[in-house]
Amino acid sequence: MAKETKDTSVKKSGFDKFLDGIERIGNKLPDPVTLFLWLAAIVVVVSAILSAIGLQVVNPANGETVAVQNLFSLFGLRYLWTNVITNFSGFAPLGMVLVAVIGSAVAEKSGFLVALMKKFLGNSKGWVVTMVVIFLGINLNIAGDAGFIVLPPLAAVLFMSIGRSPMLGLYTGFASVAAGFCANVLLGLSDALAYGFTEAAAQMIDPTYERSIAINWYFLIVSCIILTIAGTLLVEKVLVHRFPVTREKLESYDYDVDAKVTAEQSKALGAAGIAELIFLIVMIILSVPKFFTNPDTGLAQAILAGSDGTITAGDAPFTKGIVFTVTLALFIPGLVYGIKTGKYKKDKDVWADVNKGFEEMGGYIFMCFVISIFTNFFSVSKLGTIIAIGGADGLKAIGFTGIPLMIGLIIVSCIVNLFIGSASAKWAILGPVFVPMMMLMGYDPAITQVVYRIGDSITNPLSPLFTYLPVMLGFCRKYEKDTGLGTIIANMIPFSLTFAVVWIIQVIVWVAGNLPLGPGGGIYLP
Repeated sequence: MAKETKDTSVKKSGFDKFLDGIERIGNKLPDPVTLFLWLAAIVVVVSAILSAIGLQVVNPANGETVAVQNLFSLFGLRYLWTNVITNFSGFAPLGMVLVAVIGSAVAEKSGFLVALMKKFLGNSKGWVVTMVVIFLGINLNIAGDAGFIVLPPLAAVLFMSIGRSPMLGLYTGFASVAAGFCANVLLGLSDALAYGFTEAAAQMIDPTYERSIAINWYFLIVSCIILTIAGTLLVEKVLVHRFPVTREKLESYDYDVDAKVTAEQSKALGAAGIAELIFLIVMIILSVPKFFTNPDTGLAQAILAGSDGTITAGDAPFTKGIVFTVTLALFIPGLVYGIKTGKYKKDKDVWADVNKGFEEMGGYIFMCFVISIFTNFFSVSKLGTIIAIGGADGLKAIGFTGIPLMIGLIIVSCIVNLFIGSASAKWAILGPVFVPMMMLMGYDPAITQVVYRIGDSITNPLSPLFTYLPVMLGFCRKYEKDTGLGTIIANMIPFSLTFAVVWIIQVIVWVAGNLPLGPGGGIYLP
């Protein structure tokens, strides 16, 4: 069964040695909990210094002056004591991960995921599985942040089903979601959020400017295809040999390499599939404007739609509850499969597996407590906003035009992305600078938006401040308890570099050929 056992004596390339060096350096850093405590302390000290010298900037989004908030003060002490609990309980990734664990634990521990993977992809070639994982990951931004939580552990199981290391599956799944976050075949919430800020910024120059959220759609569809191909080649030709795996190693993960899908399991998979189909039908009923009439407007509206009548609106129950939807989509077939195979004979058996899932995330929960302190200190101090505005002003002052300007905007977005996690927050700051600036140079807001979104994606998996990197650390430590931030970042570098090169080449081709980016979106203003 373990088809992909590798010879560990293969001579390492220079690139492998470089990545190993990054890993060693990164893993010399203290434990992430200690690291974030240090970072929180650094924010306090830096905020005191910059506040003392009177550093302030003007936010181009609203014209307001932004000054550094001194946290080494009575205010900082009172803020910590007042908000430490609410900041922790309100830390968004914590709630999403814990809800997702309910579904993923049942789906995995019931045996459903393993049986499903073996049934449909167990005999597939490695490159096919890799391509499926990467394509799914790149497109999962339509489910918001759920992809960061669901795909990596699923990819780990999928890679084990073809005899590969679960660590390679984790890294491939996480990198494809994080570094390819802006690309998609279907338009989603991220497109709507980005366009909202772009339109407002464009109307500073042209009050009549109005397009749609699809202004980058053609470009992003092509991005999905070429990033999937490039990512697959990277894994198959470069990375797979970095993760040798043996039968004994796979068995140490409680994975039976010789297990075949039995007739009983096949029947259970069929029952689970029927249950999942019923769930999808219910979701469709809740999501189409056919079965519910809004009492305020008298118009047909989907039950899970938002104030604008669509399920993709920011305030839509469907959008806000996407993680819960994914959890149910995993829990229901996992439960039915477990019942049909006899794994779940009573309710206590189900909740025991859920409890095991929570036990595995114990370290992550504590880590979130410390991270919530740092992220809120960083936000309240205004340091992230000042860094973003400074980066935008710096690029503006350089005076680039054409392709160098596009690449410069990508680089600035990459750098800012290391310090501010929220894509909306960054574009709210950078959009009012870059969109009007490039419109005055004759460029359509569509090209400005797409190069920003590229930079906003590439460095996601490289930043220790990225919200979901600690989530990934928790996933990795399930298989390799000594995994550190350096290990993860070292294995993310190849993906970020590959995606950066591919995307920059794509931008050059689009600009050189003056190709349409999407409906109503081009390179130059008409």
